[in-house]
Amino acid sequence: MTPINNPCPTAPLPAAPPSSRAFAYLLLTLTVLFWSGNWVVGRWIRGDVPPIALSFWRWAIAFLCLLPWALPHLRAQWREVAAHWKVLAMLGLFGGACHNALTYTGLAHTTATNGVLLASATPIMIIGLSWALFGKRLRPIEWLGVMVSFAGVLVILAHGELARLLALRPNAGDLWVLFAMLFWALYTVLLAHRPAGLHALSFLAAITLWGLAGLTPFYLWEMASGKLIVPGVPAFAAIAYAGIFPAALGFIFWNRAVAEVGGNRAGQFMHLMPAFGTILAVIFLGEQPGLHHLAGIALILLGIFLTTRVRA
Repeated sequence: MTPINNPCPTAPLPAAPPSSRAFAYLLLTLTVLFWSGNWVVGRWIRGDVPPIALSFWRWAIAFLCLLPWALPHLRAQWREVAAHWKVLAMLGLFGGACHNALTYTGLAHTTATNGVLLASATPIMIIGLSWALFGKRLRPIEWLGVMVSFAGVLVILAHGELARLLALRPNAGDLWVLFAMLFWALYTVLLAHRPAGLHALSFLAAITLWGLAGLTPFYLWEMASGKLIVPGVPAFAAIAYAGIFPAALGFIFWNRAVAEVGGNRAGQFMHLMPAFGTILAVIFLGEQPGLHHLAGIALILLGIFLTTRVRA
């Protein structure tokens, strides 16, 4: 993975070659597909696996998957890992513990479709945090792309009816999901301060351990409260999917792509989540699509196209 530490946070990242950008966009698309499946799985399995348990075992499996390849790099770079523990801790706690635990908590109280729709607020959060923390600004066509994509999200959310959009009231689950996305936006923005010399696997293993450390006391509290995993194939299959695809592969792909195209542009791919999430919810949760879904998906894809046409 190319290091993405930027010694001057307000300076733009160097432009990536077209072939490199295309590969980064493929990784971002696969990542969002994995994450969209994660929303559907989280909603589907809510009765068998409590939210903190799902988050904890997701990262435990991801760490075990990475460990055989990461261990040699951790041994060689343990001094660098120790020296940069503060930024690694923040990334692990924001991107692992807080983001996942709040996401699964929200899915216990809201639908998968609502969750993936609300997740599309993430690019706006990333842009706001980039501006507030580092003075990062978008060009006009990139802003246009963001607004067009967000319009697509609103079309899906409103079912194509303005009155329905104005009448919406968030429930507790929706608010948990929004908090989860705020932590993911923080994680993405702070990736610019990832230690430059740290190998990709050392980095990912370190933040995974920090995420597990942050989740452990809450997992113990959840079990002490009587919220336990219901053993069975559905629970184990859901945990395995969450650990391998959205966690291990998803973070590898996301970090690699952000290194190539930057956090603001990578964040626009989060607008694909309503498209993928709606399709997966139809297939696995029995939800029925409508014309508003097609119109929203078309606007989302157009917005991503506009945003990614501009060189970083």
